[in-house]
Amino acid sequence: MTLSNQAPETKATGEIALAYDDLRYTLEAYRAANDERLAELETRMGGDVVTSEKLQRLDGALDETRRRLDRLALDARRPALGAGEERDPAVAEHKAAFASYVRHGEAAGLKQLEGKALSAGSGPDGSYLAPSTVESEILRRLSAVSPIRALATVRTISSGTYKKAFSTSGPASGWVAETVARPQTGTPALAELSFPAMELYAMPAATQTLLDDAIVDIDQWIAEEVESAFAEQEGAAFVNGDGVDKPKGFLAYPTVAEASWSWGNIGALNTGVAGAFPASNPSDVLVDLVYALKAGFRQNASFVMNRKTQATVRKFKDSTGNYLWQPPASAGAPATLLGFPLVEAEDMPNIANNAVSIAFGDFRRGYLVVDRAGVRILRDPYSAKPYVLFYTTKRVGGGVQDFAAIKGLKFAV
Repeated sequence: MTLSNQAPETKATGEIALAYDDLRYTLEAYRAANDERLAELETRMGGDVVTSEKLQRLDGALDETRRRLDRLALDARRPALGAGEERDPAVAEHKAAFASYVRHGEAAGLKQLEGKALSAGSGPDGSYLAPSTVESEILRRLSAVSPIRALATVRTISSGTYKKAFSTSGPASGWVAETVARPQTGTPALAELSFPAMELYAMPAATQTLLDDAIVDIDQWIAEEVESAFAEQEGAAFVNGDGVDKPKGFLAYPTVAEASWSWGNIGALNTGVAGAFPASNPSDVLVDLVYALKAGFRQNASFVMNRKTQATVRKFKDSTGNYLWQPPASAGAPATLLGFPLVEAEDMPNIANNAVSIAFGDFRRGYLVVDRAGVRILRDPYSAKPYVLFYTTKRVGGGVQDFAAIKGLKFAV
């Protein structure tokens, strides 16, 4: 028994080590090819086409190896979904009733359970509450594949809106001598930030043959099916969402010059060149961006950009010829830029004129994700015969909670 439990872990560890070695070898080849390209640019009017194509292939291979390493590290940490059967009779009863509903469409058990819980029964669309194990698995998977969710603060609420009070002007204070009269301090002014939870849905399909197969883990199957759909929608909304029937992304707030920053806006630094980095010392603007953030936020700050922007900054060097971008120091760790974690978010804009293509900040303090407790599922065997559809919904909200914690780099004059 001991050997059978340890074998998968040993295999996974070996695969991670091989993937990490591949990453280091690919990075060394990439650096050598880039150095060759730079040398050609210095000695000729333009770089060799063959070298440029080789560099592009290595760039893609480097990204693929890093994704493989992240995937293996995630799989190694993932507990078996069925490990440790539920000991709570109520949870076990809910799982059994839910499995009967998903596999065969028998809703009597779920109706009885929701009646016991003084629930209003099914939702307005006829859906039923999924077991907590399904919701936990969905949220765990989203935390792994949704980049902004992984960085942000996540709150679970039971109502439709999360409200957070903050002080717009603190109480008056100052220094005073021991025997001098103290002037009365003013009452602090409070304001409120509101984060409503919006409905996010997915509709995976299955054949009845799949559902009749007792070997298939229904909880895991549903979580796997909605994972990519939910993560894709969340990723776009947390970056660019307009706040109408979806969360408000941090780039949807007004951006102002850092010198004139005020609460309610995202401070941004300009590169000084329209749609590009400066031709000389391009990494200097990244240093300026880092120190535009207060020291209290820099401790846990991260860079956020898409893969095309990352491919550009990956070529930057310091004055001693060392690359500013560094590969992960260990399995499961992010790459770093100027010593800070670099997170890849595909929904960040490409480098273009007036685009805020790079964000830097402490997103755990700066951005808030709100999850309303509960995932509801409606079984529909009629709309797409012979397939059975599962209309799956959850409510998610989000927005900036501290505007001083996030800064942007704008590619403008």
